[in-house]
Amino acid sequence: MIQIYHNNRCSKSRQALQLLQDKNQEIVVIDYLKNPPTADELGHLLHKLSMRPEELLRKGEAVYKEQYKGKSLSAEEWIQAMVLHPVLIERPIVVKGDKAVVGRPPEKVMELF
Repeated sequence: MIQIYHNNRCSKSRQALQLLQDKNQEIVVIDYLKNPPTADELGHLLHKLSMRPEELLRKGEAVYKEQYKGKSLSAEEWIQAMVLHPVLIERPIVVKGDKAVVGRPPEKVMELF
C-alpha cells in the first residue's frame, strides 16, 4: 500500500498521484491540509524521508515569510510549526513501507518501485 500526502490544488501533487495510479497501486490519499499529520506522524515521515524538519518547509508560503523567516528553531519547534500550519509542509510526500520521497519533481515517486 502507498500513502500520498496530497494537495489537489497543487499540479505536482496531482501529477505524482497520476503516476501512482498508472502503476495500479493501492493508494491511500491523505489530504494533509484537512487532516494534518500529528507531530509524531511528521517525525516518522521525516525519518523515512531522511530529512531534517527545515528541509521539508515550503519557504515561499506567506505564513513562513510572516512568522518564521530568519528564525533559528529546533527540530521540534519546526515540526510544531508544520503541525500548526500544514501549508508549510512540502508536497507531495509519498510513502511506501519504510521509505518515503517528496514528489518534486513528480517522477521522484518512481524511486519507491
